[in-house]
Amino acid sequence: MSVMSNLTFEIPNSTRLPALCVGIVVSAYWWRVMRMAYKMRQKTGRAANFVPAEPLGKFLRLLWQPVVWIWIALPFFNALILKPPQALQPIYFFPAIQWAAVVLAVLALAATRICWKRMGKSWRMGIDPAERTTLVVTGPYAYVRHPIYALSSVLMVATVTAVPAPLMIAVAVVHLLLLQWEARREERHLSAIHGPQYDRYCRRVGRFLPRTFRSTFTPAT
Repeated sequence: MSVMSNLTFEIPNSTRLPALCVGIVVSAYWWRVMRMAYKMRQKTGRAANFVPAEPLGKFLRLLWQPVVWIWIALPFFNALILKPPQALQPIYFFPAIQWAAVVLAVLALAATRICWKRMGKSWRMGIDPAERTTLVVTGPYAYVRHPIYALSSVLMVATVTAVPAPLMIAVAVVHLLLLQWEARREERHLSAIHGPQYDRYCRRVGRFLPRTFRSTFTPAT
């Protein structure tokens, strides 16, 4: 392991490849999100609330977009630019840890695809107060209320581990805080839409981590 303190230095080849791989995984994640939004727009006339209907959601999306673009681009900068600016330089080089982070990123993407498939037509990127979607409480959602957000957090942590640059760390903090905020906003919306059934679900199922690995929630019939 080596820690670098110089203002400018050349990124070793041994750590540029993990950065490239995690960049490809993150790009695949967001390409899939855009693809699903496009397909949803073709089917329903709405792009899965890609631009949220409510004002706060629109404001949060303006904050979130540059975070996502930096998240996508920065691994490629580290992989392709030999001597990036200081804010883009990794604070350590440890190939074994960085490759482990790549594996974690791939697993997070694979698990997220399962969650997307389970959500089906109920998948949304934002809140529309006038829209009522089906409450999904099976599959991964029987154990965690926000598995997609939880896995997005894992993917971001994996990216930071593979590309430990100061700018990426800052982006990660913003992204993780916004995920926490958005999850709570969605819960308030779903509680207003689905009422006691969703409140009972929240009491039994953890927000980002399972309270139990046994599925104990049974939807009301």
